[in-house]
Amino acid sequence: MNRFLNKKLNIIYNPQLLPNFMRLTKYQYNMKSNRLIAVTTVVFLMGTLFTSCSKDEGCTDPAANNFDVEALKDDGSCIYDKEHEEEHEEAHITFNFTHHFDGIPVTASNFNQFNFVTANGDTISISKLRYLISDMRLYTTGGDSVMMNGHQLVDLTNGTGLSYAAGESDLGSFAGIGFNFGFDTTDNAGNYLDLNSANWNWPMMIGGGYHNMQFEGKYKLNGVDSTFAYHNGTANFMGIFEQNHISVKLPGIALNQHNVVVNIEMNIAEWFRNPNVWNLDTYHSNLMMNGGVQKMMQANGYNVFSLGSISQRK
Repeated sequence: MNRFLNKKLNIIYNPQLLPNFMRLTKYQYNMKSNRLIAVTTVVFLMGTLFTSCSKDEGCTDPAANNFDVEALKDDGSCIYDKEHEEEHEEAHITFNFTHHFDGIPVTASNFNQFNFVTANGDTISISKLRYLISDMRLYTTGGDSVMMNGHQLVDLTNGTGLSYAAGESDLGSFAGIGFNFGFDTTDNAGNYLDLNSANWNWPMMIGGGYHNMQFEGKYKLNGVDSTFAYHNGTANFMGIFEQNHISVKLPGIALNQHNVVVNIEMNIAEWFRNPNVWNLDTYHSNLMMNGGVQKMMQANGYNVFSLGSISQRK
């Protein structure tokens, strides 16, 4: 005991021994500190690892009752109230437009061929067919309606716009399908960049707005090929303009699955038949200026469309 005490006193009173003692003490302290730091680091990393793993999966839907903001992957644990579950029961609806001439399929592949005979006995070929669909909607049994997206320019000539992703609707039965062939008065007053770029404008001097349809081809007149231009739009009666769109109503459908494809068929032969049998020798060109002829086209147009097949899948 006395020796130990003397040694400590000797260090204190001997300045030469003091630096060695300090270095030793500092080394011992650093060794302890390093062990402490190492242990702390391991504990922290393990905690982070387990925390990260636990937050890797969870409910990632913000609309769910148990949405986990820290979850990176959905694990199927989302919980919804009953009202929310019902809102998710929707069908995504696509309308496909198909065309035939009294049962003969019409596509761009059989354009410019004299394959079709009208009710008046005129043999025709088709070189252009495009038309505008708007205000597509589903009608409920109570008289209300579910409106679909925007408008669609259907162009059989180049095969664009034949399929129309119209939007979503709740599952269930609907009393009817409706749409406008062309624009109604309100929509026809708008400005649509896509239609402008497609040269779809109806001349301002005969009412302005946009075409309903451009239908062109050739017919045989005394063995000679003659052209026709069956263009439909606003009816002009000596400067008095009448909107000339066609309000189409088709039978109802039942939406039972989440992906529904509805085929709407156009029978091109009806443009020449009902109620007005069309004589192309009389009505083949300069028809846009003639209000009476435009109303004849409108009358025939009510018989052109029909509901085709419907396919549904989850």
